[in-house]
Amino acid sequence: MVSKDEYSQHISQQFNAELEDVRTDFLAMGGLVEKQVADAVNALLDANSRLAEQVQETDKQINAMERAIDEELVRILARRQPAASDLRFIIAIGKSITDLERIGDEASKVARYAIALCEEGESPRGYVETRHIGSQVRVMVHDALDAFARFDADLAFQVMQADGAIDTEYKTAMRALMTYMMEDPRAISRVLSVMWVLRSLERIGDHARNISEQLIFLVKGADVRHTSYEAIQKRLQQK
Repeated sequence: MVSKDEYSQHISQQFNAELEDVRTDFLAMGGLVEKQVADAVNALLDANSRLAEQVQETDKQINAMERAIDEELVRILARRQPAASDLRFIIAIGKSITDLERIGDEASKVARYAIALCEEGESPRGYVETRHIGSQVRVMVHDALDAFARFDADLAFQVMQADGAIDTEYKTAMRALMTYMMEDPRAISRVLSVMWVLRSLERIGDHARNISEQLIFLVKGADVRHTSYEAIQKRLQQK
């Protein structure tokens, strides 16, 4: 098992600083992505097209942060040739920044649909579901990043479990919206936009789960992708 403190105990203080800088940059990128998700959902629910445009603009900053962190990871690999837990740290961060960037992409899509729905003017069905699922996935992203900040594998596992609940709610909401479109064909265009928003939110939950899987890999050295909750829980209970 790896603890947070182990990343400040290298013989080389410069190596300590490099790893801490990467971790700080990763969490800063995560904080910006988390805000993107919240702003995109609020832009939709409040019919705030200006906020939605800001979300789309900020996506470029997220892409730049991903590239910068990725380049630093490559430099560390080339200079330090890390082994064991340090290598796991670099791999976990490298994979997780890809998921953060994709969360930013999905938030940008939500913002795009928010602008389109603002122009149509009428609030369609599905906003209650959007508010609820949007709030849940924002918490998932926050908790996944918090787990990374504190090397908390148990919290990461809770995020993974939350993703299952999101998937169930998403399917229920989609069935309800399909029924509504059949009852009122005039609403098809607007409701389809909401369905795409819900799809993006569901994908954000998937990416938060992926980040949590990487944290468990970092802390426990176990690849828990495509693994049952029961098996993961047993692994987490091992010292």
